[in-house]
Amino acid sequence: MTLRGLDNLIQEVGVRGKRVFVRADLNVPMRDGAIADTTRIEASLPTLRKLLSAGARVVLSSHLGRPKGKRDPAFSLQPVSEALASRLGRPVHFAEDCVGAPAETAVANLGDGDIALLENLRFHDGETKNDPEFAQGLAALADVYVNDAFGTAHRAHASTAGMVASFENVAAGDLLQSETVNLDRLLTPERPFMCLLGGAKVSDKLGVLEALIERADVIGIGGAMAYTFLAAAGQPIGKSLVETDRFDDARDIYERAAVNNCDLLLPTDHIVATGPDQADTAQIVTEIPDDTAGFDIGPVSASQFAERACGSKTILWNGPMGMFEEPAFASGTATVALGVAESSALSVVGGGDSLAAVNQLGIGDRIGHLSTGGGASLEYVQGLTLPGIAALER
Repeated sequence: MTLRGLDNLIQEVGVRGKRVFVRADLNVPMRDGAIADTTRIEASLPTLRKLLSAGARVVLSSHLGRPKGKRDPAFSLQPVSEALASRLGRPVHFAEDCVGAPAETAVANLGDGDIALLENLRFHDGETKNDPEFAQGLAALADVYVNDAFGTAHRAHASTAGMVASFENVAAGDLLQSETVNLDRLLTPERPFMCLLGGAKVSDKLGVLEALIERADVIGIGGAMAYTFLAAAGQPIGKSLVETDRFDDARDIYERAAVNNCDLLLPTDHIVATGPDQADTAQIVTEIPDDTAGFDIGPVSASQFAERACGSKTILWNGPMGMFEEPAFASGTATVALGVAESSALSVVGGGDSLAAVNQLGIGDRIGHLSTGGGASLEYVQGLTLPGIAALER
């Protein structure tokens, strides 16, 4: 997909003295009022630095969490403005609202090369409802529009879609453009192509499974979603999390994999326990006892997944192999992550939990592309239209 990039915007239009609205994805995890992970802040820096160096007056916006259209101090972007200031080495003016007088005053006070961060967009329900009046209020703050929030590009919200038509000049930020370039390579992948999917629910990944089963040579399924597949095949799963209403979907995936000559890998051994907080009862089994539940793929399965990754030319990984935040249930995800890192394949890792695992292991620099958009990346590789990207196509 070809979008106007930031460099072209700067060269063709010029941004010095112009108010440039940047929709970024600064939806960082918070813990006790502090930022727990700065990955998304770091990812936004190249676009911001480029615009500031070119003399733009940057009007930065984002959402944080799900405040459901109401002001909630727990979801304020104030801590993010402070983190940005320390990384940019310049003040980041903070507007107490994203529209109205507070936003208008903050923007009016900007000079060339200055930046203001607007308060959480989702403090107004007009954001998620793509309300035209709210979208117009945002658009009135700027002369040029840049979307760098790939993580929300699959949402038709006011800041990602509704306001864009108000601008003559729009562009994709460096992060969003990098995402599309790398994910485009998964649409016509070099073979063998391996897809690794984890997480809790089949329903969350069903669309990408259905799409990729015709493109992938092998699909490895871990996480709790694996137990729906195993149960649908009549295997014992004990007390493991399962979606009984997805058994027919799971059986259909089995059949379609066979028709398309796609190897469907499911765990053959498991790390089980009597409960998620009962790590002292953890054990490795090949058949899950009735009084336990699976919380990670076992070492044999993890090694098999990693071995297939090492032999692949293209890899997409989205979702952990188990409840990796608990050390007793982290080995499956770690083994698979290292297999992906050791592969010479073009590797794309997406989804917050998968990125967290890669960061914990310190292997991010060995992954081809770290996608900041979990849901957005899955929809993109299915070939679906993402409203935030479609709005940039002129």
